Amino acid sequence: MGIGDDTGFEPATGDGPATAPDERRAASVRTAFEGMLQIRRLTNTGLPEPEAVPARWELHRPVRAVALALEAAGVAASAVDASGTRTATGYRLAPGEAPGGVRVEWLGPPGGGAAHEEERKLGRCAAVLRELGWTVLPYRGPRRRRFLEVEPPPGVRHGNDGSQALR
Repeated sequence: MGIGDDTGFEPATGDGPATAPDERRAASVRTAFEGMLQIRRLTNTGLPEPEAVPARWELHRPVRAVALALEAAGVAASAVDASGTRTATGYRLAPGEAPGGVRVEWLGPPGGGAAHEEERKLGRCAAVLRELGWTVLPYRGPRRRRFLEVEPPPGVRHGNDGSQALR
């Protein structure tokens, strides 16, 4: 992928330690996001709006691609400490039910109020991801907690040469 592989940068998924919002991290996020958009422009040449559809590498690394999109949009990621206890409220990403999908939850420390703000915050996540061409499906899980299933848009296929076209 190039993003994070040799620089040590990893977009936040909500399952790691809290990342301090500093200028170096912000610059890394901006650079990685611009790189993702450039990959879209170069590989989605068969589409009228190449930046509006996920690129092939995003479909092979959907959790990383969704994490990058949300972090670049300024959406807060959740975090956990070394014992696995949630220490910050924000999105948490995991592989979704469908192959190539991503589950987006809004989680926080016990008693932190994440359940009360999840509808609004997940709505923001959905808007960011839809603007970048992902299909976003809202659901309710156990205890009526909301979550999103994020999938590649229907009708998108990639050719053997890496080019992309609509079916």
